[in-house]
Amino acid sequence: MLETHGLTKAFGALAAVDQIDLEVPRGQLTSIIGPNGAGKSTLFNLISGQLQPDQGEIRFEGEPITGRPPYELLKKGIARSFQITNLFGGLTVAENLRLAAQAKTPRRWFLTSLDRLEKPLKIAAELLDRFELAHLAAEEARHLSHGDQRRLEIAVCMASRPKLLMLDEPTQGMAREETKKTDELIRKLVGAVTVLLIEHDIELVMSISDKVVVMHQGRKIAEGVPETVRRNPEVQDAYLGRMSDDA
Repeated sequence: MLETHGLTKAFGALAAVDQIDLEVPRGQLTSIIGPNGAGKSTLFNLISGQLQPDQGEIRFEGEPITGRPPYELLKKGIARSFQITNLFGGLTVAENLRLAAQAKTPRRWFLTSLDRLEKPLKIAAELLDRFELAHLAAEEARHLSHGDQRRLEIAVCMASRPKLLMLDEPTQGMAREETKKTDELIRKLVGAVTVLLIEHDIELVMSISDKVVVMHQGRKIAEGVPETVRRNPEVQDAYLGRMSDDA
């Protein structure tokens, strides 16, 4: 579904992303892991249009999308979340979802009264049930727990009916029980949507991923099925071994 070829981005003398070739298979979950500073979020920002690459190409469903702005990529079916929760805190849960669902409303409906936009309202209602947020529909997003906010953000991404869902550390800052719920949620999404995930919880990654890509100092050092990646000596030295030592 998604491919990058020779993707490169430097900040001064630092190559944050260095000649990355990536393939994300349709209908699967591909995880990107690596130590802090490996270039994972920069790679996400390049793919999702927040940053422009210095070199290389990005293709989505065979079509070149390099350098396209985020709003164009959303229309093509690419949605992403961020490390820091990105919601309208003063709007209710239902309003956040309805607003996101309106993103693909044809321009001819822009001056229509909101209560006449049946499709966004229907999508919001479906997502409230699917993400177990119906009991919080009238709550302002800023009053939700951290775990509920992260779950709402994923639901907001899904409101645009994406083909590719990019999740940047969705379990960051969560308690163990909240992480477990998010794990189950992501598992249910795979298949209905292709998922590209950045995650530091290595056990979560190894349990839910079809494919794992490992980055270190801006470069890809390994990729494959979870068990193959786990046994890779270079990965153990650069990342997994270090995590074990820290533990």
